[in-house]
Amino acid sequence: MKLKYIPNMICVVRIILVAPIVWSLLEHRYGLALALILIAGLSDALDGFLARRFDWRTRLGGLLDPAADKLLMFSVFVTLTWLGWVPVWLTAIVVGRDLIIIGGTLVYQLRVAPVHGEPTQVSKLNTVMQILFLLATVSHAWVGWPSKMVLQVLGAGILVTIAISTVQYVTTGLSRLRETRRESGD
Repeated sequence: MKLKYIPNMICVVRIILVAPIVWSLLEHRYGLALALILIAGLSDALDGFLARRFDWRTRLGGLLDPAADKLLMFSVFVTLTWLGWVPVWLTAIVVGRDLIIIGGTLVYQLRVAPVHGEPTQVSKLNTVMQILFLLATVSHAWVGWPSKMVLQVLGAGILVTIAISTVQYVTTGLSRLRETRRESGD
């Protein structure tokens, strides 16, 4: 095995962790869920660090990492909403943003040119905010801490970063589309 595939393997582990996280939440084993979400969050930081630090970037990793993030976020947000810990509207916004990004990426990939995973800084901040929110929400469900005010502040941070990153992705995609059309003479 080549070392450059280590970040990809870490992404696969993150994907595998989704099932036990959802199970532990549904079984109200919040301590276990908290530990697994923390491991998943740290694995996201680790695979990104390794890919950048040692230039262990691959095309697969550029697709696998955001897919693992979206699967984790989608699954945990939906499960926590099902259990009554996260409002439906917040989950709908988080999932809706991801669907917009996935849909735009697929259309661009199929109709224009290959997509190279390039998350913006605000998008990375959004992922961190979502992980912190999920950790805080599960902790609150488990031990009543942090307060609901902290959860509301984190939720507001998610909304702000979602709004900014969605606009960035849409405008960047449209700009690239115009540039590609200009280059091809359309």
